[in-house]
Amino acid sequence: MAGGGVRDFGAYQRAVVLFDLVVEDTALIQKDPRCYRLVSQQVGSADSICANIEEGYGRVSRAEYARFLDFARGSARETQGRYQRMKHWLPPEIVRDRAQRLDEIIGILTTTITRLRSSYEVRDGDAQYEESDVSSDEGRDAGCPRPSTLDPRPSTLDPRPSEQHTVR
Repeated sequence: MAGGGVRDFGAYQRAVVLFDLVVEDTALIQKDPRCYRLVSQQVGSADSICANIEEGYGRVSRAEYARFLDFARGSARETQGRYQRMKHWLPPEIVRDRAQRLDEIIGILTTTITRLRSSYEVRDGDAQYEESDVSSDEGRDAGCPRPSTLDPRPSTLDPRPSEQHTVR
């Protein structure tokens, strides 16, 4: 990837940090035979958040990008739910922290999806776009939407929850 691109997206930045935390958290319980499947699924769903954001960013249209962000949001909810069920093996402060981090990711994704979907019209099943919706700069394929113009992306990893993006 050239330049910042997807790496500048606040949900992506937080998802990458979360993935690293999931790897650390699951190392605490991976030796318990009752947790083998939970560990595998938790690592997979946390990875899926990042992977769907990455794949969506490389898509041609805003509609496709929104679709992949929706998949990422579903994976974030899955990861969050599994943390709640892993309370039997993980300390409560870890479960709370990860749930809060996932709330932030879900909130940013929800806001972005809403903005993307409101930025295009659907006519006869085909999305119609304004010329300003596409760009070939920043090392991206021709015709890809410029995500930097689509949503409010925090540029730093602020561990504090943002009122604007936190889902309650």
